[in-house]
Amino acid sequence: MQDCLFCKIADGKIGEWIYQDDQVVAFNDITPQAPHHVLIIPRRHITTLNDATANDEALLGHLILVAKKIAHEKQIADTGYRLVLNCNRNGGQTMFHVHLHLLGGRNMHWPPG
Repeated sequence: MQDCLFCKIADGKIGEWIYQDDQVVAFNDITPQAPHHVLIIPRRHITTLNDATANDEALLGHLILVAKKIAHEKQIADTGYRLVLNCNRNGGQTMFHVHLHLLGGRNMHWPPG
């Protein structure tokens, strides 16, 4: 989508990646909510989780495995981290391109909000 900020990031037009492969890119959140706050996005535009299909199953699983890899690289895997995937406005989604938040480096409280 031409006007999607995350599509522009995924295409390498703006921003800096901390991870990339043929399916996803990852970058630091510009408004971090934890000492480590990384967004992992698919290169292909999927507006919300509700728009994902059975064909996206492997891609969505890949997002999680990339988050695990980054957590190890940032040395927060053993102490713990949180993964968040918001869906639509009431679910907290503000950017309408599926993205997984990786948060770590501090104690996460429950309930989250």
